[in-house]
Amino acid sequence: MPSEILLKIFSYLDAVSLLCIGCANKRFYHLANDNVIWFKIYSIFFPPKRTNWKTKSVERTAVLLSHAMIQDRESGYWKNEYIMKQIATGKTRIIQLLKPINHYTGLPLKTKEAIKTYSLSWVIVLKDRNGKEHVMEQVDISYNDTSITVFWYGTNWPCLDTLSTLELCGVTPLLLDQCKVPTKNGPRRRSLIAEFNLTNLTKVTTMIGSDSLVQLFRLNPGLLVGLWKKGNGIAFVTASLHHHQLIERSTLGSATIQYILPPHKPILDDVDPEYGLHGYQLHIDMHSGEQTYMCGTFRNLFCRKDYIRNGYLRLTVISLKNNSQHLPLAGKVGFFWRTDVFEGNVQNCYVMDVTLLDETEKPFWCFSAPVYMKLSSKASCLYDYMGHNYDLNYVDSEGKVHVELVWIEETKEYYIVNLVLYLSTEKVNRWFGTKY
Repeated sequence: MPSEILLKIFSYLDAVSLLCIGCANKRFYHLANDNVIWFKIYSIFFPPKRTNWKTKSVERTAVLLSHAMIQDRESGYWKNEYIMKQIATGKTRIIQLLKPINHYTGLPLKTKEAIKTYSLSWVIVLKDRNGKEHVMEQVDISYNDTSITVFWYGTNWPCLDTLSTLELCGVTPLLLDQCKVPTKNGPRRRSLIAEFNLTNLTKVTTMIGSDSLVQLFRLNPGLLVGLWKKGNGIAFVTASLHHHQLIERSTLGSATIQYILPPHKPILDDVDPEYGLHGYQLHIDMHSGEQTYMCGTFRNLFCRKDYIRNGYLRLTVISLKNNSQHLPLAGKVGFFWRTDVFEGNVQNCYVMDVTLLDETEKPFWCFSAPVYMKLSSKASCLYDYMGHNYDLNYVDSEGKVHVELVWIEETKEYYIVNLVLYLSTEKVNRWFGTKY
């Protein structure tokens, strides 16, 4: 078919259809980049600001400017201009949506609404040693107080032994306003959030628990891989994503480069001799699926200078010696998992969300990660509780969390008897401009 006829046909298509048809072959790609067609689309959505231009003159304007301006541009110029402006418009709308802050958690109040407005979802890209990619679409999502948990499961997993890396990416429609019902076959953008090494997964990664069917392996930050005990194949993957900067990390990066958070500028204080050591506020949530085991806020946390040891500041949240601070975990503690056919519960594992705010109520340290309780090897020094002692530990580059629990056989529940945060002095000094 002559190119002139194809261009006439293409001129009746919308932007999404043009982008899709450009993927058919090389000839269609070049024709679908036609500047006259895209300038017409651009002018409809972003009309000139001159008040004497009327809607009826858009097509005439494109014709008048076709030789002077439009055709002088390189092929695809107006397509790129249209796409970039649509993306910028979408970002502006989302930024406005995220402005209201929840004073309870210090995080954006409308994160869930922003996810739905942006039609944001998540995919994992599994790469084998030959470079082949296997894209797994999000199957389910669970919304929590300060995080989301994303689930992937199915029967079409590639063989684990052939895989080298796993990439976690946020995915959004390329043209938000034109995709009322986004599909995986429409034009989309990826934003790389994290990359994980799957080589020798079972040998180099921590197994945090198991039941009769699966074993759970944790990859920081926040990824959990469930492997079938029989056959060692992938059963499911979950990702725990904290709300802090979630929308930015899931939309503002590229398919190969992660979004880099803007550098924090410390606010110096020469008057307070213990600046950066007090006024902290912790919001902590322990959960799995629809079940919340513990959710609480702790204010006015502080650290004395003599508590700074081995590169960490110590913030005691729940004291071992103060019985009035001890808290129970509600319900039967375990990590709930499911696939198309099976479901189960791995005992003593769950997801922990930590949101630590500084004295100005700005997020200082935030994470969401799978954790597990391990039977303690230390003898108990508590005489008010008779039962087995358990430890829970979490470590990353910014700090550590240590939790001690006691199992009360009579009431069939765990009690948190000690909860301590250890903040990296390097992070504190960088944040406040101090020299501890």
